[in-house]
Amino acid sequence: MQAFTPRQAEIVQIARRSGRVDVDSLAVQFGVTHQTIRKDLNDLCNLGILQRYHGGAVFASGMVNLAYDSRRQISAEAKQAIGVRAAALIPNDCALFLNIGTTTEQVALSLRRHQGLMVITNNLRVANILLGYSSIEVVVVGGVLRHSDGGIVGEAAVDFIKQFKVDFAVTGVSAIDTDGTLLDFDYREVSVTKAIMAASRRSMLVADALKLSRSAPVRIGHLADLDFFVTDEPLPPALAAVCAEGGVLTEVVGAGPVLVSS
Repeated sequence: MQAFTPRQAEIVQIARRSGRVDVDSLAVQFGVTHQTIRKDLNDLCNLGILQRYHGGAVFASGMVNLAYDSRRQISAEAKQAIGVRAAALIPNDCALFLNIGTTTEQVALSLRRHQGLMVITNNLRVANILLGYSSIEVVVVGGVLRHSDGGIVGEAAVDFIKQFKVDFAVTGVSAIDTDGTLLDFDYREVSVTKAIMAASRRSMLVADALKLSRSAPVRIGHLADLDFFVTDEPLPPALAAVCAEGGVLTEVVGAGPVLVSS
C-alpha cells in the first residue's frame, strides 16, 4: 500500500482544521490539476481518513478506527523514531507491558537488542516481532483475539494482567483530546489498557502528533496520569501545561528531551 505523499499529509491537516476540503481550492493552493487533487482525495478516502462528497471531502467520523494496514502507514517515519526513543528509555533487566498499536510495535522492534527483559503483551504482532530473541522473555496475555489487528481483549485479558506488577507500561492511544483526555475506540481494549497501567509502576505513552487531531469515543485516562510521553512534534501550549503540572517527562523525537515539572 502506498504511503502518504507530502501533499496528501498536508491535505489531511487542512481537513482536520476545517472539517472539510474542496477540490477547487486545493488545486489552487498546491498548483496542481483538479484530477491530481481528486486522486489524492480518493486515496485518502480509501484509507478511511476522509469521506468524499461532490466537489470535495470531509474528515471521517471519530466513531470507527481506521483499518490496521492504513494505520501502519500513517506517520510511519514518526512512529519509527518514537519507537527508537521509547526503547532507549527502557533499561535492560526489567519487566514491561506493550499493548496494542502500530507505534508500540515500533517500540518492540527497537527493544530486540535489550537483555534480560520480560515483555508482557496483548498484541500478537509484538509477540511475533520478539519471537526468537532469547534474551527477552515474552508473555502473551490470554483472552479474546481481535482478528482486525491481532490484539487480545476482554475480561479474561484483564484478569490475566492483574497477576503482574511491572516496571513500565508502554501504551498507545487512538486519540488525545484538547484537554489531555486519552481516547480509544473499543471499550474492551480500553479495559485492558487501564489494567496494564494500573499494574505498572511507570506509564509511557507513545503517540504521533496526528493523534492530537483525532477523536474516539471511549476514555482511557488522562495525559497528566502518565510518567513519560514520547511524540514527534512539540505539544500545543494547553497540553504542554497539562504535562508541566503533572510532572510528565515529554520527549519530542528529533528535538531532545524536555523535562517538564510543576
